Amino acid sequence: MANQPMDIIAKVLEQSAKLVEESVDAQLSKLNEMDEDDLERLKERRLEALKKAQKQKQEWLSKGHGEFREIPSEKDFFGEVKESKNVVCHFYRSSTFRCKILDKHLAILAKKHVETKFIKLNVDKAPFLTERLRIKVIPTLALLIDGKTKDYVVGFTDLGNTDEFPTEVLEWRLGCASVINYSGNLMEPPTVNQRSGTKFTKVEKKTIRGRAYDSDSDSGDD
Repeated sequence: MANQPMDIIAKVLEQSAKLVEESVDAQLSKLNEMDEDDLERLKERRLEALKKAQKQKQEWLSKGHGEFREIPSEKDFFGEVKESKNVVCHFYRSSTFRCKILDKHLAILAKKHVETKFIKLNVDKAPFLTERLRIKVIPTLALLIDGKTKDYVVGFTDLGNTDEFPTEVLEWRLGCASVINYSGNLMEPPTVNQRSGTKFTKVEKKTIRGRAYDSDSDSGDD
């Protein structure tokens, strides 16, 4: 009886390996059936796709993607948001310690997710915008798609209510808002070695109705 679970696991692994082997064989068989013209067309399509992806990346980089930047004033915010489809803006205050924690993670994600623009704005230099977006808790991330605020990350509530959350958790949270291209499982945060008492707020995928630079959603207190 003791060996029964191991036998089941071995059988499952054997079946999985067989399925993978069959899939590889099918793909190899398909390639073998291609003539030189088919292979050439396949090569051309892949090369074209690579060129298109590279061109798109260069366009993003030219618009300030790929790095986490501070913008000087709220007037600059509108131009930055207008020229990029996906934008994450950190509304921060220099004296707030948690803003520095968030900056560290955002700098990492800006390099990884070139498809999204990552910027920060000092709330003391943006009184009109802070009021317009109803930002009450610092730090707050405004997540914008096509010039409209679709979601907010307010404080660290959605990040486990801890200052020691991993970058992957913030990445997951941004993925829930569709502001980055996230390849992981959106149904739950990444598995991490959480300290006792660490809790994650369940985030439903949703679209907050909003107009340009505004939102119908209130930012609650952290």
